[in-house]
Amino acid sequence: MSRRLVRLEMPVLPARKMFRLHDATVDPDGPGGPIPPVGALISASREQIWVGSLQEQITARLTLEEWNGAPQSYGDGWDDEAKAVLYLRGAVSIDMGPAGRAVERLKLAGGVGDYVVRVFARNRREVIRRYEELFERGVDPLSDEFQPARAALEGVEQYLLQLWRGS
Repeated sequence: MSRRLVRLEMPVLPARKMFRLHDATVDPDGPGGPIPPVGALISASREQIWVGSLQEQITARLTLEEWNGAPQSYGDGWDDEAKAVLYLRGAVSIDMGPAGRAVERLKLAGGVGDYVVRVFARNRREVIRRYEELFERGVDPLSDEFQPARAALEGVEQYLLQLWRGS
């Protein structure tokens, strides 16, 4: 039976419609990175995974978990799921581009090696739909009505990233 070793919950702002989990020693903008995940949930290279959002205006809620083995699937209740294998040197970072890092050098209990990363997402399309609805109603982005409606969307888009040492 697998056991969860670490669980972190945090807001992330998808810069350029994505955020990235990567080996802490890697420059996420350096050569060898994956192509942007346009329309897809993820895009991965050997040392980083880019998680695609459909928007870049509202913060999403990210839960990051490290497990000592493959956890049971949480497929129910999630809209999208993807998986990749990354080589990690014992620590990861979560990069949001110009917004900075949500996590800086989180030490992994599993140490150095190949990690399976499973990504789940929900409400990606819902946030877009509700945000566009504000504009369709003609709500002025500078009005008192717009800001609370926008704030109500914070954290509606959700991601779960589970990682564990590959066998």
